[in-house]
Amino acid sequence: MKWSPQDAMQAYLHTLQLCKTHSNDEDCTLGTRNIIQPQCMEFISALAAGNQAKLMVQVTSHQGINPLTIALAVAAKHTKARFVCILHQLQDIENYRAQLSCYDLEDAVELVYGNPCEVIMEFKNIDFAAIDCKFEGFLRLFEIIDVNLRGSVVVVSNIPERRIGANFGEVIKGRTGVECVTRSIGEGMELTRIGLMNCCKPQKKRFKRFHVITFED
Repeated sequence: MKWSPQDAMQAYLHTLQLCKTHSNDEDCTLGTRNIIQPQCMEFISALAAGNQAKLMVQVTSHQGINPLTIALAVAAKHTKARFVCILHQLQDIENYRAQLSCYDLEDAVELVYGNPCEVIMEFKNIDFAAIDCKFEGFLRLFEIIDVNLRGSVVVVSNIPERRIGANFGEVIKGRTGVECVTRSIGEGMELTRIGLMNCCKPQKKRFKRFHVITFED
């Protein structure tokens, strides 16, 4: 993916402004949970927008939309990307649309209900994916997700502690160029970047580069 610093900056500032404006807004919450939380969401938004992701897919848990939804919706709004948010339980989609309208993002998100392991197979060459490990079938998603090998990013949140194979990095760790860094963010977050090392010059042999950054308590 070609990096766009302008799109990254615009998405970063937009998300940061939403966090400041709506952090205590009772009208833009789901129950007692505020879906605008700082937790580096402006970084995720900038990453998606800066990489000019054309297709973004999020798999949520039983909690429904979350701060990652807002971050990716902002990125989609700035880059005119397609952003699909998969809800795996029969949740109130209209209520979620109303919540998104608080941030003027209702038109930036496609809310889809269904089994994520089935729905996600409808999408090919995903440029940016976000998977919540509180969804019970997340390990299956790691195996079947079709990402764009020419350049893509996979964000995994709420990683279970000390569980083998619980993050996407472990699934691809046997490939060359995998790097891991840990940070204390939320309940654990992993970011995997997949792309070509030398995309500027045509070569007979092509290499893929994997960067994995893991955030956990």
